Amino acid sequence: MGPALKYGVGSLALLALGCAGEARGQVSPGAAAGPDATVQGVVVQGRRAPVVQTLIDRKVYSAARDLQSTTGTAADLLNNVPSVAIDQDGNITLRGDSNVTVLIDGKPSAQMTGPALGLSLLQMSASEIERVEVLTSPPAQYKAQGSAGVINIITKKSRKAGFSGSVQASLGDKRRYVLGASGAYNTRKLKLSATFGLRQDAKVRLTEDARTEVDPTTNQPVQSRESIDEHFLRLIPSVKLAADYDLNDKQTIGATFNHRELAGKRFFDQLDASGPPGAAVNSISDRHSNGHEWSVDGGEGIHFDQKLWRPGETLSLSAQYSVTRERERYFYTNTYPLPPSAPTIDDLHLAPTLAKTEFSADYDLPLSRERELRLGWDLEDDRNAFDNVGDDFATPQSPPVIDPAVTNHFRYHQQVNAVYGDYQAPLGAWRLDAGVRVETTLVRFYSITGETPGGRNELAAYPSLHIEREIGSDLKTTISAARRVTRPDPEMLDPFSDHQDTHNLRAGNPNLLPQDTWIYEAGAVYSPKAVTLGADAYYRFDRDSVTDVIVPVGADVVLDTKENLPKSQSGGIEFNANGKLEKQVGYTLSGNGFYSEFDARALGAAGLRSTIGLDLKASLDFHPTGADTLQVSFSRTDRRLTPQGEVSAIDQLNLGYRRQIRPDLAIVLTASDVLNGQIIRRVINTTVLSDDYARHQIGQIAYLGFIYTFGASPKTGTTGFDYDK
Repeated sequence: MGPALKYGVGSLALLALGCAGEARGQVSPGAAAGPDATVQGVVVQGRRAPVVQTLIDRKVYSAARDLQSTTGTAADLLNNVPSVAIDQDGNITLRGDSNVTVLIDGKPSAQMTGPALGLSLLQMSASEIERVEVLTSPPAQYKAQGSAGVINIITKKSRKAGFSGSVQASLGDKRRYVLGASGAYNTRKLKLSATFGLRQDAKVRLTEDARTEVDPTTNQPVQSRESIDEHFLRLIPSVKLAADYDLNDKQTIGATFNHRELAGKRFFDQLDASGPPGAAVNSISDRHSNGHEWSVDGGEGIHFDQKLWRPGETLSLSAQYSVTRERERYFYTNTYPLPPSAPTIDDLHLAPTLAKTEFSADYDLPLSRERELRLGWDLEDDRNAFDNVGDDFATPQSPPVIDPAVTNHFRYHQQVNAVYGDYQAPLGAWRLDAGVRVETTLVRFYSITGETPGGRNELAAYPSLHIEREIGSDLKTTISAARRVTRPDPEMLDPFSDHQDTHNLRAGNPNLLPQDTWIYEAGAVYSPKAVTLGADAYYRFDRDSVTDVIVPVGADVVLDTKENLPKSQSGGIEFNANGKLEKQVGYTLSGNGFYSEFDARALGAAGLRSTIGLDLKASLDFHPTGADTLQVSFSRTDRRLTPQGEVSAIDQLNLGYRRQIRPDLAIVLTASDVLNGQIIRRVINTTVLSDDYARHQIGQIAYLGFIYTFGASPKTGTTGFDYDK
């Protein structure tokens, strides 16, 4: 292994998103996410299934053949789903929009909201995932939150009778490793499952920032440079338990429990230098940090399903609670070579807690002639607390003195009460799915330190419409429209400044408004035996979208805050193709050609800004023998405009190899981010700030591991869309 594979963590692309069997008919939009899922008229045929399964309201991607599911994280796996991109911090976008609602088995979780989302995607093992559903215009059963749409992660569930399971282990460079075990026991009435995991991960991140700004206190230009060298080492154990029991032929009760922790060290060295443009540097400072991170993600839920009088008529009740707690502590030593001054010592304690409680009731009534009615109610209650405490020390042995400039306590409470109705029926040669969701929202927040209260009340209706038509056996067309909303995350509303980086401060804006979005789509998929071709045209219009605004607040200090854009619009064409170049070589190609335009004149821009671009994902899947698989993939996320500048493109190349030694044992070798391309570069050009910021995560990494299955005989091939009946 060469030196290029020493550092970082990257992503091996999702290459063969295959699924065996072709599902003819309609999959219930709300049901595919959970144990009450149904497939109407499934026909399993003996040919290789399409990479993308297109349903009336979503696209479904199977992870069964992805080698990354052995060693990677959910972020690695999702990063090669068409139109989905995840950066080095776990920040997720869909069609370039970061306002994505991520669900686990159709249910929301505190782990997958707000600031916890990115870290959770970087912690969750890809081996837990069976398939990924992407809904860019979700039906009424789903929450209206998230202008980009919904990504529903479906976890694996063993359906084999008796006892079965698997064990996997992978060893990487730089002290990385992945261990996992899962088991299931199924009888006619009882289903039990357990999954255990242990992952150790290491990261190296380099940041360079060069800027020229106008000092607001002196009105004079200042030129500065900053470099940060960060190192992380994290240990992540996890456990997931589930049980379902059939009380009788009509009633089923079940419960779930999951727990995941993170503990590790994080340290960095930061160097800052500044001075007048074209002159000698007159200020140099060094900042060293030793820190410890700890977080816990937990949740438990119960559900009850009752079959009623008509065939297929069901009532489902569920309740769940999830919480994310982070506890971080950093000690800083600051030295000042120029102008010479005494060193200082300070620390920072971060303690956010995000708790989510949800109750829901869903009623499904099949009617005559393929008609179906769904009604439901949902109550979501979010209670979040953010506690930041900073201390100064005269000497290392001195008692701490609270620093009011970095100490803040913020509380947030949100309740969303919703009812929905959805109706499906034939409409001539078409099939119709129309619904509406009505949500009332109550938000209250309070900055304890600043004694600043805030909140809002909302009542809004969110309609959705989906129609599809099958033309012959190979062609399907779809049309959809939906209204969505994006409510600001709690941290976006907290006006207090985050001082983790003393030269790049962050603060929220309590006056932010929710973003209102309308999305319209039309698509077609053509699936003859040799190839699958698909394309979707889309257009969306946004009001009050939230954007970052970076402004100077000191000689070499900037503040990143949030503002609403009056309006923006975007559109594009998504496409995908997959098939075989020859018997042993398969390929997939997907892309998103996009156009975006926004009005940033209210934020100081000269006029409307617009751009065009192309995101691409391509892969080859080579089977030299029946036991060997070689995967190669490339992805490119094109540049995006911001109100003040742009964010550059990102390229990645990933490799994987699998050898099936015997039916129950396989070895897997992966190499990710071979081109070392995980660089986020942000350029800003305004009348008071010119900034070139680059954060490079050394992402090249190699893993060697094995997978061993035991118990019931493993299924041959890939079962693909094996939805629960």
